Amino acid sequence: MSSFQPTERSRVRRTPKRARYDRETIYAILDSALLCHVGYVIDGAPYVTPTAFWREGDRLYWHGSSASRMLRTLSAGVPACLTVAHLDGFVLARSGFHHSLNYRSVMAFGLARMVENPAEKAAALDAFIDRLYPGRRAELRPNSGREMKATTVLSMAIEEASAKIRTGPPVDDEEDYDLPCWAGVIPVRTVVGEPIADPRLRPGIAWPEGLTPYAAEAELGVILQKLAGATGPGKSHG
Repeated sequence: MSSFQPTERSRVRRTPKRARYDRETIYAILDSALLCHVGYVIDGAPYVTPTAFWREGDRLYWHGSSASRMLRTLSAGVPACLTVAHLDGFVLARSGFHHSLNYRSVMAFGLARMVENPAEKAAALDAFIDRLYPGRRAELRPNSGREMKATTVLSMAIEEASAKIRTGPPVDDEEDYDLPCWAGVIPVRTVVGEPIADPRLRPGIAWPEGLTPYAAEAELGVILQKLAGATGPGKSHG
């Protein structure tokens, strides 16, 4: 799998040894996430909007209300920066200066455009549902014309991207390792809880087979990455 070529815009400058530019790493981080932040400029002022997103090959998608200022602005074809970050651990060192976090992050750059073709728009929204819940779209009623009109879908081809990752124990000054102070890593995970059925769920409706990956106490990022690799738009790694 090829790599993105770092540029002045995407190159990691602070602690460059933590940088990765290969698609495999970048896509794994993206596919392990559900929420992103999209940065853009409106009338000279910066904005950052959190939103759900999904990936298909080298292209990212997100959607929202047609009344959204962010979506109306980006739909015209505006440069955007989409970021994702995972917190993996608290890193406790023997000095305040060397305390840190273990994390995985991605910055992706491109030109965001509105998906205007009705069939492509409908397929993208259906793919988003099936990416998270395999086979579920076939169980649901079709989207209404009103719902489709109220929803905007944006697409951004990834022109440049970089990942930055920190793993492992603290890195202290050599003379501090003998200090009588606990040091190490407190791991952090986001896990799935026990499902809670809708109080108005009709009797006799079984747990859908497509939701089997969402086992209680399973790690969410692992579930999302597996789903992206097995079904839905994330399965193509370009």
